[in-house]
Amino acid sequence: MTTEMQEIAIMEDKPLLTGQTDSVKEAEIAARLLLDRGQEYNIETPHGLLHVTLHGTGSTRRPAILTFHDVGMDSKSCFSSLFKFEEMQEIVKNFTVVHVDAPGQEEGAAPFPAGYHYVSMDQLAEMIPSVTQFFNFRTVIGIGVGAGAYVLSKFTLKNPDSVEGLVLINIDLNARGWMDWAAQKLITLTSSLAEQILGHLFSQEENSSNTELVQAHRERISTASNLTNIDLFWKSYNNRRDLSIDRSNTLKCPVMLVVGDQAPYEDAAVECNSKLDPTTTSFLKMADAGGMPQLTQPSKLTEAFKYFIQGMGYMASSCMTRLSRSRTTSLSSSYSLEGSRSRSRTLSQGSVGGNMPPSPSNTMEVSC
Repeated sequence: MTTEMQEIAIMEDKPLLTGQTDSVKEAEIAARLLLDRGQEYNIETPHGLLHVTLHGTGSTRRPAILTFHDVGMDSKSCFSSLFKFEEMQEIVKNFTVVHVDAPGQEEGAAPFPAGYHYVSMDQLAEMIPSVTQFFNFRTVIGIGVGAGAYVLSKFTLKNPDSVEGLVLINIDLNARGWMDWAAQKLITLTSSLAEQILGHLFSQEENSSNTELVQAHRERISTASNLTNIDLFWKSYNNRRDLSIDRSNTLKCPVMLVVGDQAPYEDAAVECNSKLDPTTTSFLKMADAGGMPQLTQPSKLTEAFKYFIQGMGYMASSCMTRLSRSRTTSLSSSYSLEGSRSRSRTLSQGSVGGNMPPSPSNTMEVSC
């Protein structure tokens, strides 16, 4: 018996086709690296080329997850931490993901020439249909941060049938007022571009503490080879127009608003919540998240996103993590997963709002 077992072991160690196992492993590694890196495209649009990165097979059976980053960032710096998070892989493996970079903002982009006329926020939104048509996506679930949230909201207003859901982080629907414009002019004279953008990305507390994340982004922006392009995108965002959203002219799809409890745009997100349909809107205010919750709290944001897409009929409960499943019972009654939503929800991380009665605006605080 011992001899026979040894003979079997020898045969397994030496396959008939020498080198086949190594070739298979190399192919698997190469495929995995390609999947992680994604496939990059430059797509022609009515307003110029748009750089996008596709992850997944490009299947059109489900909506694609389409992301758009904030000012001072690109798709990698804005979303890599979130989409590479371990529990997010449960979602990523079931959807095609496409990351959109605003013109000239992608890593390694060449600086635009002097006098280059950068696209407006409205024109950026008009470029998105070219992406969905290029990949033949029937519908998308959008995830936008800051300027990206504004662009995707504008795109959704113009193309309501193309968007099944929106996750809007640090959204500001309004144009800058005269006071904001004057303040920005003064800041421009006294602060570097990097400091201006850091004030947009992070909370005052984070900037004052000069956290490692703030330091890393200051270094990245200050030394960027496409700093001119970043400045153009920043000016375009500051010149945005009011989206004019109200209850009679609102986003038609389910929306999850996300903001850190000390984020620069907390008040703007609260105002946005008041203008959206309360039956299809969820408001997640995240404690200890700062200005960029997708980077500082990827676990909490991933869990909330799972519930959000479950509410649209995707991702069965069997795909949820043990942590998520343990909370399903406590959340399901207020965060209706069957689509019969009757009120706006505020999911407040670490709050005691779960015992609070609904406010006059019909918003419920739920401990998450």
